[in-house]
Amino acid sequence: MFKMNKLVLLLVLCVFSYTAKAQETTQEIPDTQIEPQEPSIEETKLTEVDSVENFEKVKLDGISAVVGDYVILESDIEKTLIDLKSQGASTQDITKCSLLGKLMEDRLYAHQAVQDSILVSDDEVNATGDRQLQSLVQQIGSMEKVLKYYKKESEANFREELYKINKLRMLSEKMQNSIVSGIEITPEEVRQFFNKIPEDERPVFGAEMEIAQIVKSPKPSEEEKQKVIDKLNGIKADVEDNDASFNVKAILYSQDPGSKSKGGFYSITKETGFDKTFKDVAFSLQEGEVSEPFETQFGYHIIFIEKIRGQELDLRHILIQPEISDKALEEAKSELDSIRTKINNGKFTFAEAALNFSDEKETKFDGGLLRNPTNFDSRFELTKMDPSLYNQVRNLKDNEISFPIVEEDQRGGPPKYKILKVTNRYDEHVADFAKDYIKIQKLALTEKQFGAIKEWMAEHIKDTYISVNDSKKDCDFSNNWVKE
Repeated sequence: MFKMNKLVLLLVLCVFSYTAKAQETTQEIPDTQIEPQEPSIEETKLTEVDSVENFEKVKLDGISAVVGDYVILESDIEKTLIDLKSQGASTQDITKCSLLGKLMEDRLYAHQAVQDSILVSDDEVNATGDRQLQSLVQQIGSMEKVLKYYKKESEANFREELYKINKLRMLSEKMQNSIVSGIEITPEEVRQFFNKIPEDERPVFGAEMEIAQIVKSPKPSEEEKQKVIDKLNGIKADVEDNDASFNVKAILYSQDPGSKSKGGFYSITKETGFDKTFKDVAFSLQEGEVSEPFETQFGYHIIFIEKIRGQELDLRHILIQPEISDKALEEAKSELDSIRTKINNGKFTFAEAALNFSDEKETKFDGGLLRNPTNFDSRFELTKMDPSLYNQVRNLKDNEISFPIVEEDQRGGPPKYKILKVTNRYDEHVADFAKDYIKIQKLALTEKQFGAIKEWMAEHIKDTYISVNDSKKDCDFSNNWVKE
């Protein structure tokens, strides 16, 4: 019951991948699903043929299936396979039949979303296409180069194609979310799920560890802060008074690794996972306005609002960090050395020291305990840990505390010092209901959601016009697309 073959796993990942996306502070890399060597249109609407009744009379070359109002072409299957390969996915056991099944599911979701009045606004779809095109231009160099690379006749033609792809995807995601969003799992259901798994088929969880840290963030002097503020004010004045390019200024001066190469560009909403102060300033500005310098945990910024689209902003920003003196760095290291010695001498526990001395608000109130960014659990599976973190703790023995380690902030903040301790270790083991309840609960919830999806599919396949090309009717679909 517990084991899933690779085709079912592919379906599960495709169905639920959108719910696991987190807001990130890096610019979205567009997944256009448009193969540059094949400029054919991704979606062909059924309205391009005479009618549903006349479908069988239409020359079927190149058409694999019809679901509701959507036609799926042979080229759609090929391009999906290319997309998977380009993303590094193993396609060895993925067949064209399984991919066609997945494409049919997407179209059924989108078709039913429209029937249920689950709508996606044109502004929302166009904004997504705008972001994708802007990112492509920044990556490739110019709109002309983008059009040439994707073999498109015009920008309008490319935007139309992106619109069709994005609208179908967004309708599909909203429909899926409406099916599973209200599903919950009770402790009794978790227990029943676990007890139904034969003992020889229970999952094996890899070796894991829990890690705590105490962080000291060296502070810049007031003089260094003022230098940065003055520099940002100078840039602001040059942009406003001399019509200097904010884009160029960001490339030259910004210290934000996520946007420097893109001229400081981000597209955000109020839900985007950015610093609250940053968002508050951004949404207080008018289009074309440059903010005053302001401070966040990452340093000092100025923001230029490029475009306002309803609740979404296209902006550029410049981040400059005040220099941290060698003296300040050495003082932070010495303080951690002293804290480490006092913990080892029993003056206070690691958790008490984290609460009283750590500069990291996210962890200090939880004894310094780190959270796994993939699932927010306290455990890190060794084989899936960030390599830099693993290298910092792999040689630590039980109850041993590392010496101070200097670390650059990957989000663009100033450097910091930290000491680390492995607070718990878990050897590789077969799933245990008590020890692994959270993991088992997630598996049980996924199975329940998967069951709801299967029931929804079976019901709506019966009520929707579906036609599968004769050459594909022998496919071993996971759903009854052929309606036998």
